[in-house]
Amino acid sequence: MPDTDSHRHSIAARVLAVLLVLIGAVLAAGGAWLASLGGSAYYVITGIAMIASGVLLWRGNMIGAWLYVAIFVGTLIWALAEVGTDGWALVPRLFAPLLLLIAVLLVMPTLTRAAHRWGWSIGASLSVVALAAVFAVFFTHNGAQAARGPLPALAHTASDPAPMSPGADWPAYGGSYSARRFSPLGQITPANVDQLHRAWLTHTGDLPSKAAEGTYGAENTPLKVGNTLYVCTPKDQILALDPATGRERWRFDPEVPDKAIPYTAACRGVDYYAVPGAPANAPCAQRIIFGTLDARLFAIDAHSGARCRDFGTNGEVDTKIGMGRTPPGYVSINSPPTIVRGVVVTGHQVLDGQNRWEPSGVIRGFDAKTGKLSWAWDMMHPDWDGYPPEGQIWARGTPNMWTIASGDEALGLVYLPMGNASVDYWSGKRRPPENFYATSLVALDVTTGKPRWRFQAVHKGVWDYDFGAQATLVDWKGTPAMILPSKQGDLFVLDRRTGKPLTPVAEMKVPQGGVEPAERSPTQPVSRWHTLRQPPLTERDMWGMTPIDQMVCRIQYREAAYDGYFTPPTADRHSIEYPGYNGGTDWGGIAVDPRRGVIVANYNDMPNYVRLVPRKVAQRRGWTPRDQTNGEIGGNEGAGSPQANTPYAVNVNAGWRLPFTGLLCKRPPYGGIRAIDMATGKTIWDRPFGEARTNGPFGIPSMLPVTIGTPNNGGAVVTASGLIFIAASTDNLIRAIDLATGKQLWSDVLPAGGQATPMTYSVGGKQYVVIYAGGHHFMETPVGDEVIAYALP
Repeated sequence: MPDTDSHRHSIAARVLAVLLVLIGAVLAAGGAWLASLGGSAYYVITGIAMIASGVLLWRGNMIGAWLYVAIFVGTLIWALAEVGTDGWALVPRLFAPLLLLIAVLLVMPTLTRAAHRWGWSIGASLSVVALAAVFAVFFTHNGAQAARGPLPALAHTASDPAPMSPGADWPAYGGSYSARRFSPLGQITPANVDQLHRAWLTHTGDLPSKAAEGTYGAENTPLKVGNTLYVCTPKDQILALDPATGRERWRFDPEVPDKAIPYTAACRGVDYYAVPGAPANAPCAQRIIFGTLDARLFAIDAHSGARCRDFGTNGEVDTKIGMGRTPPGYVSINSPPTIVRGVVVTGHQVLDGQNRWEPSGVIRGFDAKTGKLSWAWDMMHPDWDGYPPEGQIWARGTPNMWTIASGDEALGLVYLPMGNASVDYWSGKRRPPENFYATSLVALDVTTGKPRWRFQAVHKGVWDYDFGAQATLVDWKGTPAMILPSKQGDLFVLDRRTGKPLTPVAEMKVPQGGVEPAERSPTQPVSRWHTLRQPPLTERDMWGMTPIDQMVCRIQYREAAYDGYFTPPTADRHSIEYPGYNGGTDWGGIAVDPRRGVIVANYNDMPNYVRLVPRKVAQRRGWTPRDQTNGEIGGNEGAGSPQANTPYAVNVNAGWRLPFTGLLCKRPPYGGIRAIDMATGKTIWDRPFGEARTNGPFGIPSMLPVTIGTPNNGGAVVTASGLIFIAASTDNLIRAIDLATGKQLWSDVLPAGGQATPMTYSVGGKQYVVIYAGGHHFMETPVGDEVIAYALP
């Protein structure tokens, strides 16, 4: 039978027909499932229509092509109705369907003998151009947001209550123990920052052994005091560098074994301490004090790196004394202590998720000169002042402080951001003092080690919402205050003398239920002054690379327990935790320009997909505490955590990623950076933070230099000239951003991930900006050992 205009067979059309039928079948089946869960009916309708289109194309019927054109037009209308012109949200809705449209337009000439048939090829080409143009506009719109308010005038005091504050030096992890991350230096300005170049690069030499692969994440912010830069590597080697050249002067290696690494090998920083009254040239008159992954506390000479013999035993103290059994990796110090009135206050990380009765979260204060224990705060034994009585140990499983404290020398207070009692996702065995102090900012008197006050941000938490960031000390309308960021995205302003909120805090009604409904608090505290938290997730927020994986995410959303913020975890199905345990704000904290009264906060915006696993099921899967297995180190926090001595283990899909593409189920952005007026709490500007260049499906970098807003870890530094320096994002860039507008003014590609907070100092009148590019296993950025300094020509 001869071909006609409406029925003409072609190989290309039949190949496309098979593809349409296969895709349509998946969409129809999955769409029917989604619709039965109460989700969008778009997928089942589109799937059936695509099957029909494919069948008609197989038969050589032009109507099949026109049917797909109609499908695309309907898809376009539906997509714009769901998400408007949000470019990244439109990607899974339109990109793959448009590629199929181009393929349909290209095969249409093979289905007819009409003279004009190859005009469809021209139309297809124009469609490609239109596609590129439309998406370019959408991406540009998505990545650049206008400022919402003016930058406050220079009307605030910049005085820092800390005894050592930044200037030519950077004498503490956060600049000072006030943790403002602000420098009064101004040689590098918005006008000349585009001339910034690498002044020097130094390799620390600390890279993971084969046993430690997949565990490194340096997170280090160096110190600069006098004419020396002090760097701490992932396994706690201390390097003294010439700050002008990067040349190594000396190195101290505490010889930490790989088996001591918890989830991450990291050393966020060290402390500098000058012994009062000591002759300036005496050994250890100026010393570097730091903790290690195997929970030792060291003091070494700041000029030579030699051990301080008058500190503890040969320059070190074992902080595990009094804890009882502590398997390797269970207790580690990866944050710098805080020194107030000569007392070295340190907490420690306890390996999360292993056992309800893990080692204690006890906080200790040691004499900065002798290393002698001054006091210990064990919340279960408030009457104990020193080491436990003979035959006893500090209470196991209590909340710990794994992150960095801030301190007020004048008030004699140290401010502890506390975590949960172990374990994070089940609360039934927690004791009253644990419930009282968990997920709280606790102010301790450094003379006695006793609590002065506490402010709690989560009641009986089962979401791993520990405080990850330092509180930042500020003057707020004449009151000694602090700004306290949280993983939930809230910013609280407190009187640092009393803990009383200076801005509105409300108790919000939250979802109930879960596996322990009697334990859940009916309300949770939230800031009514400012929050980084986004609105609750909806099905429309689901994402993917194509309509198929977006549909899968929609099905997962509909199947999960989710009633908004603080939805309790469940065992019969997954639950959605949003924000996830990476924040909001994590250990990078915030930066504050005290002269202008501006807060700079970079933040994460990702959910977790969580499920409690009954004990018998966990045992069948081999989920046992690390000390009861083969001792493998590393891993992702919460992914198959055994939570021994509770009824449930937990499996946390951090970021809620699809297993086959690695993409996140929530639409971008996944991270942002925001400037906030400290006087009013109003947003000055807010924009997605991080490019898509190193991210993509199946772990393949897209190399797209477009802003998507990536996950980020690490903080920012603000300078008096109105610049923000920050790395943190997963695109391996360090940036300079205009404080006034949020516009990026300069960037450089780092040789490894920049999951650390930069710092700045001056030598001989020249200002330098330094970043430790060490990468991070959890953030999936390349691991390196480079310390890089930037300066003007």
